[in-house]
Amino acid sequence: MGPRITGDHDALLRVPAPAPGAGVRLVCCPHAGASAAAFAAMAVAVPSTIEALCVEYPGRGGKRGAGIGDIGEVADRICAEVLDRGDVPVAVYGHSMGAAVAFEVTWRLEQEGAEPTRLFVSGRKAPSTALELALPGNEDIVAELRALGGIPPRILGRPAFRDMIVSVVRNDYRANLAYRAAPERVVRAPITFLLAAGDPYVDVEAARAWTRHTSAELRVTRFPGDHFFLRDHLAEIVDEIVRGVQVRAM
Repeated sequence: MGPRITGDHDALLRVPAPAPGAGVRLVCCPHAGASAAAFAAMAVAVPSTIEALCVEYPGRGGKRGAGIGDIGEVADRICAEVLDRGDVPVAVYGHSMGAAVAFEVTWRLEQEGAEPTRLFVSGRKAPSTALELALPGNEDIVAELRALGGIPPRILGRPAFRDMIVSVVRNDYRANLAYRAAPERVVRAPITFLLAAGDPYVDVEAARAWTRHTSAELRVTRFPGDHFFLRDHLAEIVDEIVRGVQVRAM
């Protein structure tokens, strides 16, 4: 691992709702193309016993860079920042591409002697499973960004800004498609897979395949909704996270 990054300008971790007395920190890794703001609502919704550390990937939020170049490299940086924050217990959550990032962060924390209480993932196949997806074209990326509504239409309507944003998102997608962990890479933390019934990218079988990557238990919890079910089922997801963290702590 490289040197730990503590400067505010370079830091990847954001704390939308500081909770100084929290007993657990929850590292939240967003999907491809997203920023730390994707977990802002969750940061507020979790109880004060949990402090959310939301990841701001390179190339967004005023940060330098053209998106994620390598999942492992960004996981190195996140792990270093988590360790720099002290020995408060940590849980990790990642959605879609963020699930791969979260898995790598959890593995790295364990290699450094930290023991995350639980790994929560959703929206992605197991780390050693090929995604078998094509890299989307620019128009497809713009259409998805418009559908998600995270970027104002006036920004997407300006070619210079749109091209910059599309470049960052494309690099995220490329890194996600290129990532594939070794089959023998396993974390000691138990895993909870949050499975949306209508997610076109993951079914029950794919969710259960995550059991190959933990030496502890795998819990699959089902929710209604599609790939972005987090927006409509936040309260239920927070309940599952609180329950998962407490089960490990007992």
